[in-house]
Amino acid sequence: MAVKNITVDLEAYEALRRRKRVGQSFSDVIKEHFRGGTTGRVLRNALREIRIDPSTLEAAEDLVRGRGRDQASAPKL
Repeated sequence: MAVKNITVDLEAYEALRRRKRVGQSFSDVIKEHFRGGTTGRVLRNALREIRIDPSTLEAAEDLVRGRGRDQASAPKL
């Protein structure tokens, strides 16, 4: 594969470095960003980066548990 060297400033380098995952090259990061189109792979990679605070998960579980205790009712028209 042919290669080209480019120069980027430190801010651009840090932006690329933050996006780069283990086993991924800087070329992979750039291509992923500019390739366009949303694919299942893009979604999978995005989901790997999501971090949910444990308190958020606990609050969601409390809401779900509360639904089991309350009877559903139809709105009064």
